[in-house]
Amino acid sequence: MNTSLEDNYRHKGLRQQLVDLLRTKGITDEAVLSAINEVPRHIFLDSSFVELAYQDKAFPIGSGQTISQPHTVAFQTQLLQVQKGMKVLEIGTGSGYQACVLAAMGAKVFSIERQRNLFFKTKEILEQLSFRVKTFLGDGYEGLTTYQPFDRIIITAGAPSIPEKLIEQLKPGGIMIIPMDNAEGDGQTMLRVTKMEDGSLKKEEFGDFKFVPMLKEIGND
Repeated sequence: MNTSLEDNYRHKGLRQQLVDLLRTKGITDEAVLSAINEVPRHIFLDSSFVELAYQDKAFPIGSGQTISQPHTVAFQTQLLQVQKGMKVLEIGTGSGYQACVLAAMGAKVFSIERQRNLFFKTKEILEQLSFRVKTFLGDGYEGLTTYQPFDRIIITAGAPSIPEKLIEQLKPGGIMIIPMDNAEGDGQTMLRVTKMEDGSLKKEEFGDFKFVPMLKEIGND
C-alpha cells in the first residue's frame, strides 16, 4: 500500500472528478458522494500511479483480494442507507477503503478480515488516518457477538448463502447488503436483506456483480 499519506490538490481534484462520474452512473445519495470525496483512495493502493486510484476500477491489493471499484463501494453503501451514529459491521476489511467511506458518513464501523497479512497491513494504514474503524482478525461468518446488535451489516465478498449468525446479530429493522452467489456460479447478485420486526427477512435484488469469494478459514497470505 501507499506509504505516503499525502493528499494534495491534485488528489482532491481527481476525487471530485470521480464523484461527478459516480453521479452519472446513478449514485444519488449525497452523503455517500461526500464520503467518497473525503476518503483518499490512493492511500489504499500499492500503485504509485495517482491517476489509476481515481479511475472507476478494481485493483489487486495482495492476498488474492482486491479494492473494489468506487462505483461498487458507492452502490453498496447507498443500498445500506447509513445514518450518522449507526453501528455497522463490515465483513471483509480488505484495503480498508470501504470501512473509511462508512466512517466518513459518521458510522461506528467494526470490520473483520480473515487474511492475516492483509489485516496487519491495513490496520497499520488505518491507524494513521483520522477515520475511526475498529478492525478484527477473524471469521466473517461468525460476526462479532461481543459488539452486537448492529444497525447495518455489509459483506464485501461473494457469499454462497446468507450467514445465519450475522442475521442474529442484526437489529430488527436492520439492513444487510450481501453479494450472493448466483445459480450459474459466475458472479453474484446484490441483495438487500431487511430484518423485519417479527424476525422474517425481506429480500431485494439489485443487479449482478463480481466479488472475490467469502471464505471461512483464517489465511496467512
